Amino acid sequence: MKIAVFPGSFDPITIGHEDIINRGTELFDKVIVAIGVNSSKKYMHSLDERLEMLRKTFKDNNKVEVDTYKGLTVEYCKDKKANFLLRGLRTTGDFEFEQSIATMNAKLVPDVETIFLMSNPQHSAVSSTIVRDIIRNNGNASQFLPQNIR
Repeated sequence: MKIAVFPGSFDPITIGHEDIINRGTELFDKVIVAIGVNSSKKYMHSLDERLEMLRKTFKDNNKVEVDTYKGLTVEYCKDKKANFLLRGLRTTGDFEFEQSIATMNAKLVPDVETIFLMSNPQHSAVSSTIVRDIIRNNGNASQFLPQNIR
């Protein structure tokens, strides 16, 4: 069984995340969408809210599992018997950042391969950071959120 982990904070999940995850389900038997728990980070949405957003978004997709984890992502992959780490790339800056992490992950756990998917061009400017800024400033961010959580 080909299992991939798609990690993130998903604060909030965006249409860009949703697109990468849906495309990942075409490549893998299962995609585990895993919220990394970092107690030193401040979030706009609670962990429970983020879990609920993800569950609502993928409620009709039996190839998607939603979970949380602490610690190193590659160790979580090992625990879940996932041999792939799925990452989305919007820009060349994303690639440079993600490539260095993928290189270190391969040194730590050689059995986990990082797979990069390019963002759909219509989603390349969408990020959770921008969506949070829109929300904080009382703007309407619904067009950047998955249909099930608008």
